[in-house]
Amino acid sequence: MGILLKQVTKENWYECNSLEVYKEQEGIVAPNYNSIIISLLYDNWHSKCIYEDNVLIGFLLYGIEEDTGKPMLLRYMVDKKFQEKGLGKKALLKLLDLIKIEYGNIKFYTTVSPKNVSAEKLYESVGFEKNGEIMWDENVMVIQL
Repeated sequence: MGILLKQVTKENWYECNSLEVYKEQEGIVAPNYNSIIISLLYDNWHSKCIYEDNVLIGFLLYGIEEDTGKPMLLRYMVDKKFQEKGLGKKALLKLLDLIKIEYGNIKFYTTVSPKNVSAEKLYESVGFEKNGEIMWDENVMVIQL
């Protein structure tokens, strides 16, 4: 079955909110409930649970950033039990396929904390590159789809 991106619903939101990162990642990765609320309040943001063979492994939030109009990945996390197994990269590639379907061949953005070296390496592994911009005190990365 592999990686599936499923809409956050009343049936899975609590389990999604219970996903955890390592202690050293806390404060770098926003709480999932915060992102779920954003997706409920704003039509331009879409939250998805990441599943691997029907097991919830992560969460993401993507959409159009209001101030810049840029399509972007705003939040991305994989539960600590599933990190460093290649699943994060597979899920990110699945998201990029979804973005191509929804938005076409566009520039797609994300930001990464300078402290989050593992996330930066993950983004680079699928083709994101730093573009020299800073947004919310984080490095902006972009990929051409």
